[in-house]
Amino acid sequence: MSMKLLFVCLGNICRSPTAHAVFRQLAAAENFRCEVESAGTSASHKGAAPDPRSINAASDYNFKGIQSRPVQTADFAYYDLILAMDLENLAALKRRCPPEQQHKLKLLMSYHPDFAKQQEIPDPYYGGIRGFELVLQMIQTSCEHLLMSLQQQAMLSKK
Repeated sequence: MSMKLLFVCLGNICRSPTAHAVFRQLAAAENFRCEVESAGTSASHKGAAPDPRSINAASDYNFKGIQSRPVQTADFAYYDLILAMDLENLAALKRRCPPEQQHKLKLLMSYHPDFAKQQEIPDPYYGGIRGFELVLQMIQTSCEHLLMSLQQQAMLSKK
């Protein structure tokens, strides 16, 4: 059985598609079987491609096939782990998520070694390229640690 992960931000055009592309590539490089998707708590960019600044900052990653979509009610039951980029989006997810699925909701930064200092991945949308580069670094580190955690869980469950 492969793990199913959903990365979530507000519009699903900057942070969550970047996390989607980064984690998908990291998992593939490690032969870690999983399904990766991204979505937004808002439907304002539904059907849009990722922001060109995100693609530019994360040029080592493949964004092919990623387009914005809103979180659906069915996502809460379908995905094993739903990772929000910030506290506002986590709160929006918690309001919509059935009680029996709440345990699946986490902040992506909770996997980052500096989580005690920084809980959120900031929205770079209204800033310059430096903000997108900073977000990429935070996402890469968080995704690397997330993958290590999931690999350890998978190994323990095989024992």
